[in-house]
Parts: sequence; C-alpha cells; structure tokens
Amino acid sequence: METILQLFKSGGVVMFPLLGLSIFSLAMILERSLFWLRISRQQGKVTKQLLNLYQDDAQAANMMLKRHRNLPIARIFLVALSLERSTPQKFKLALESAAQAEIPILKRFSNSFETVISVSPLLGLLGTVLGLITSLSSLKLGDIESSQATGVTGGIGEALTSTAAGLIIAIATLFFASIFRGLYLQQIAQIQEVGGQLELIHLDKHEQPGVYDALT
Repeated sequence: METILQLFKSGGVVMFPLLGLSIFSLAMILERSLFWLRISRQQGKVTKQLLNLYQDDAQAANMMLKRHRNLPIARIFLVALSLERSTPQKFKLALESAAQAEIPILKRFSNSFETVISVSPLLGLLGTVLGLITSLSSLKLGDIESSQATGVTGGIGEALTSTAAGLIIAIATLFFASIFRGLYLQQIAQIQEVGGQLELIHLDKHEQPGVYDALT
C-alpha cells in the first residue's frame, strides 16, 4: 500500500486526472462487459426460436420478441413484425430503420474509449515533463556533485512514473475497446443475417395466396 501511495505521489499532480480516467474507463468496461455477456447468453436462443416460430406463427414470434425486449436484436425485429399490412418493401425498411436506431446502444462509450486512449498518454507525458523541469531546476551549472547528480537522476526516474501510468491506462482501455468493437461488428453481421432470413420468410408468406390477409 505504501509503495502505491509513493508511486502516486511521485507521479505528480497529473496522477489525479489519470486516476479519474482509470476509474471512468473501468466503469465503462464493466458496463459493456455485462451488456455483451447478457447478449451472448440469450441472443442465440432467441434468434433460433424467432426463425422457427415466424415460419409457422407470426403472432407467437411477436409475443416471444416482446418477452425479450432487453435484447437489441429483439427490439429490431419486433418493429418489423409489428407492422400492419406490411409489404416486403415496408418490412425491409422497418428492419433497416430499427437497426439504425439500435446502433448508438451497441456502440455506446466508443467515443469515450477513444478519448481515454488518446488523453491518458498525453497526461502521462505532461507529468514527466513537469517532473523533469522540477528535477533539472535544482541542478546548478558548474556545481555538479555526485550526490546532486544522483538526486536529479532519481527525480527523473520518479518523473517517468506518470508516463508509465498513462500508458498502462491507455493500453488496458485499448485492449477492451478492441474486444467490444469486435463484438459490435459480430452483432451487426448477425442482425443482417437473421434479418435477411426473416425477409425471405416474409416474402414467401406474402407471395402465398391468402397468407398475406392472414398476416394482417
């Protein structure tokens, strides 16, 4: 504990905003982790049930989606399935507009992650520069003793603490941000895949005599 406090003190004043950024980043990582964990656990089962139900009973598929409104993909498909007298064109447009509405939720905190990744190293570098200025200001030209030089080099070493802290925060945040971006791209691909299958089923039903009236 004392070592951590000593490192925090040696990093200078910029360690306070770095601490704030680390807490902010940790909170975002926790929220996104819980979000994607919930989706990964439920979504596969929901999409499989949806395709099976919609093939035979559109109303049952609609009710099933309402029970899973907490999933973005369920909200997207619920908009399309809730349309009255939907033609294939209307069905496709509803899917596309609903998917666009869910993108901000799927990409939540993406800009904040980028801000932390960019700002953390810069703050660390600023702390190092301030530390170097403080260390070198105590060094007088023409009066360099071994003990004084040792103190300066020790001060330089301590000044690098803020740079190391900034890099650690940036690297850790970048690692998780990359994972979340990969999950987002997978989610978009799955929405397009399942949406395409639903469009084919809807088109098939629409072309069958008497089925269109039953859907409405």
